Amino acid sequence: MRRVALKIAYIGSKFHGYQRQPDYRTVEGELLKVFKETGIIEDTWKAHYSVAGRTDKGVHSTANVISFITDEEIYINKLNGLLPDDIKIVAEARVPYSFKVRFPQTRTYTYIQPIDPFYGESIDIDAMREAINLFIGEHNFRNFSKRNEKNPNREITHVDLKCVDDVLVFTIEGKSFLWNMVRKMVKALLHVGYHELTVDDIEELLQPKELRQYIRLQPAAACGLILSDINYKNIKFKESQYAKDKLAGYLKEEYLTNRQKMITDKHLIEILKSDNEPLTTTNKKIKG
Repeated sequence: MRRVALKIAYIGSKFHGYQRQPDYRTVEGELLKVFKETGIIEDTWKAHYSVAGRTDKGVHSTANVISFITDEEIYINKLNGLLPDDIKIVAEARVPYSFKVRFPQTRTYTYIQPIDPFYGESIDIDAMREAINLFIGEHNFRNFSKRNEKNPNREITHVDLKCVDDVLVFTIEGKSFLWNMVRKMVKALLHVGYHELTVDDIEELLQPKELRQYIRLQPAAACGLILSDINYKNIKFKESQYAKDKLAGYLKEEYLTNRQKMITDKHLIEILKSDNEPLTTTNKKIKG
């Protein structure tokens, strides 16, 4: 018997989240189906199976980690051959029996946000960069969560915002996160960028008082969120570039299909709008 840790990459678009659910296609459901088929896991409770993060519907991952005890040898290529095209095991590690997969040193999320091409005003990147620095350190993130938490305090160790080819790339690193926390942080920053919230509003939201009924933050779309890295003390994973390449190949096909749809939609908008109508969306306030 030995405990192993596997790093899982998946494209969340066609999954109803990570956690297994009856009558829904989930990442965990597909993984456990293959593990049981190959005899690696017969019973999740007896195998002490656990996962680092239960990502929501539509969220992607390049680094989620699962761990369990097994007698069987792990052959990544064989398992990946049985898994769907949108899930791949990309790394493995032998870990101590005491290994706690749910408690990494750091988790890193990446959020991808195209700048709204239909918006009438340019986005204020400088204001967003000023606001994003307020998140660094330990704060009460109650106003950035979907539900009430017993302990809403979390520590953010690193944040970054880059603008590449009209796409905003947010990187947020911490030890643990509340439900919807990253997506609500991103949404708040976008509101700052479009002057719908101020930097002072972000500072106020980080105070330990309930403001969710006054400043209503909807989470940013799940499709832009990637659980991009998880690190553990003294654990080194053996990466499989072949598995990563297989998933990248699947993504290239999906990308071309989605790009065709996106360009077609843009042309449809151009055809449908009147000659004098500006191609912009309405500036909507979120307070109140």
